[in-house]
Amino acid sequence: MKHLNKLFVAAIMAMGLSSHAQDSNNPWAISFGVNAVDTKTSAGGGNGWLDRHFSQPFDVKDNWNILPSVSYLSVSRYLGDNFSFGITGSVNKIDKYVRFAPTAVGHDSRGYVVTNPGDLMYYGIDATVKYSFMNLIKSKVIDPSLSVGGGYTFFGDSSYGTLNPGAGLTFWFTENVGLELATKYKYSFGDRENAFGTPDAPSHFQHSAGIIFKFGGKDTDGDGIYDKDDACPEVAGLKEFNGCPDTDGDGIPDKDDACPEVAGLKEFNGCPDTDGDGVPDKDDACPEVAGLKALKGCPDTDGDGVADKDDKCPTVAGPKENGGCPWPDTDGDGVLDKDDRCPEVKGTVANHGCPEVSKEVMTKLNDYGKTILFNSGKSTFKPQTYPVLNSIVEILKEYPNSKFMIEGHTDSDGSDALNQNLSENRAAAVKNYLIEKGIASDRLNSTGFGESKPIASNKTAKGKAANRRVEVSLIKE
Repeated sequence: MKHLNKLFVAAIMAMGLSSHAQDSNNPWAISFGVNAVDTKTSAGGGNGWLDRHFSQPFDVKDNWNILPSVSYLSVSRYLGDNFSFGITGSVNKIDKYVRFAPTAVGHDSRGYVVTNPGDLMYYGIDATVKYSFMNLIKSKVIDPSLSVGGGYTFFGDSSYGTLNPGAGLTFWFTENVGLELATKYKYSFGDRENAFGTPDAPSHFQHSAGIIFKFGGKDTDGDGIYDKDDACPEVAGLKEFNGCPDTDGDGIPDKDDACPEVAGLKEFNGCPDTDGDGVPDKDDACPEVAGLKALKGCPDTDGDGVADKDDKCPTVAGPKENGGCPWPDTDGDGVLDKDDRCPEVKGTVANHGCPEVSKEVMTKLNDYGKTILFNSGKSTFKPQTYPVLNSIVEILKEYPNSKFMIEGHTDSDGSDALNQNLSENRAAAVKNYLIEKGIASDRLNSTGFGESKPIASNKTAKGKAANRRVEVSLIKE
């Protein structure tokens, strides 16, 4: 039994080393069961090599040595490309030793005799490289294989090395549990028997049948997809998406879904388009009303380029600058209010929507100006002048966009300096009065010309009266 202890210690050590496995998902495998040793293959006799080695392969009753208990243990690890490497330890008891002895008592019709060599203990430790054909035949249940390896066998008091070609067939009940059947021919590097006819180093077949378990695969999220194949190893998902979830069930995995919690369309990376306008809801400013892409999915009923939600006049086309409404022309002069300097007074296009001052109006203003009366030598008005000034105010109000120059003139009485100063003061007095009556100050300027621009002779009283005047001129921009 000392060899048995050594055997199992070696097998357990092998579990911590590299072994052979069944696939890359579960790289480790362990199997155990019963083994049978058949020594007939090296007994000789027969009609040629094939007959000698493979005749009566299943003569279990006469040729097979079997312990009625678990008699082998194998640990294995996957290497890649359908190859695996494993170490197997086995134990048996040899009470059926086959010899070719056609002259011996009790031989069978072919000349073979089965004897008990003394219940010899059998131990084997073997290393195997196996190639699986399971992927090649595209099966998930049937797993045929071929193997080659070597080992060391303890046969009674003898021990020797072997070369071990073999074959196997595994039936997988589940992804991790299967029934493993295997056989290998253990070719001996030694003599079959010693000089005394005692078994020494016989070549033999060793068959095995047992349960195999695959393990070692990591599935962090528990979704049934191993981490190495799982595109989302920490989140449970679906097999068709390589282990990634599809929370909204729209057929697009969450990792590629721009809207993972709302079912949507593939062309919008999983986002919905409720109104069907080609703009996904997440980018649609009007997700429940079909609209235009250019307006972020909002409609534009009047086609003015302003979305209805922002259009103050959604059924009438208008510029964006006016909130989607057309510009008004309050005074109906053909100049829009936005460009009309006099939006409430009808004017002309040439004068920016304001009325133009005609020659007739200027004549009328100057006729009024000639009737403005000042107190003698002063810039104050005589009482009868106020109606005239008020008439001028009314005329100026009709032309709110026009600017005027108020000019003061005197006769020749007095010094030039005195007359210049008097004319400036009188023009300023008229300007100030007009401003007080509501004419904008930026529309009026005033100046004085003294006695330098007479319109009549200063030699007569009538001429002097004509020269003492106020004139109004239009300032043209």
